[in-house]
Amino acid sequence: MDIETFNSIPLSVLDLAPINVGSNAGQSFKNSVELAQHVEGWGFNRYWLAEHHNMPGIGSSATSVLIGHIAGATKSIRVGAGGIMLPNHAPLVIAEQFGTLESMYPGRIDLGLGRAPGSDQATAYALRRTLQSTGDDFPEQLAELQAYFEPNRVARVRAFPGEGLDIPIWLLGSSGFSAQLAAQKGLPFSFASHFAPAYVLQALQLYHQNFKPSKFLQAPYAMLGVNVIAAETDEKARWLATSQQQQFLSLTRGMPTQLQPPIDNIDEVWSAQERASIEQTLDTRSTIVGSPETVKRKLKSFIQETKANELIINSQIFDQQARLRSYEIVAEMMD
Repeated sequence: MDIETFNSIPLSVLDLAPINVGSNAGQSFKNSVELAQHVEGWGFNRYWLAEHHNMPGIGSSATSVLIGHIAGATKSIRVGAGGIMLPNHAPLVIAEQFGTLESMYPGRIDLGLGRAPGSDQATAYALRRTLQSTGDDFPEQLAELQAYFEPNRVARVRAFPGEGLDIPIWLLGSSGFSAQLAAQKGLPFSFASHFAPAYVLQALQLYHQNFKPSKFLQAPYAMLGVNVIAAETDEKARWLATSQQQQFLSLTRGMPTQLQPPIDNIDEVWSAQERASIEQTLDTRSTIVGSPETVKRKLKSFIQETKANELIINSQIFDQQARLRSYEIVAEMMD
């Protein structure tokens, strides 16, 4: 890969609005605003927030509300959902919410959609107790949502605001289902390679081979998730990365917690089996930890292997200043 190709890859941010142990959601949102303003200054392309529920360490459950908060605190960076878990919602509600956001911040709102619950089964039931969706009817829900954005719609139920607005819809996925649906619909596709690295090449192949040009997109466009924890040295980066490792460990044990501070020896808190499972999820190809030199080398390799059109970076770092610095390091090496 030549240096021009490497430097031309747009960079974006995936934020789960982490809530640190000993802190609260209010501080989390202040940190997100600071990060969004920081990466906007460094030329990042978009800032997405992810919908999760019943997780004490993630503050982005009311995703649409937080998108508006971030968009109102920034000037030009695109802000959106990475993503809205559509089976949790009535499509009309999402059309109205994002129609409102697009009306407030025209030309800056993205709507990424997923079909997972973003939670456990009990929480999914609590979210959907007046809805009938299980995720299997995701294509029908998508079609209904898209219809609400069509101009001059002749229907008994219409979305105001929403109708006639040009809001880019992305499909998100961690398997081949959304890849094929995005290809069939001619939509941009974002793959969750930051936690499903084993399936990324297969999903991309399905997407590219089956893509049909549409009024939304003439050629395939794939944005891939990457975990990046960058610091001045490999040793410091590995230390910072133990916060994310502890977060996945708590999920593996079925006891999600707030984001924990780094620890000196992660091997003291997980078993060999837990370590193997988490390292499989946080594969070193798409979870990149290290110094600027290490991160640059591994990012180049990832881009070369996947032919990604864009990268969306998640950095679960406990210390806010270290988190800001990690994104800054990535921006510097790509400039």
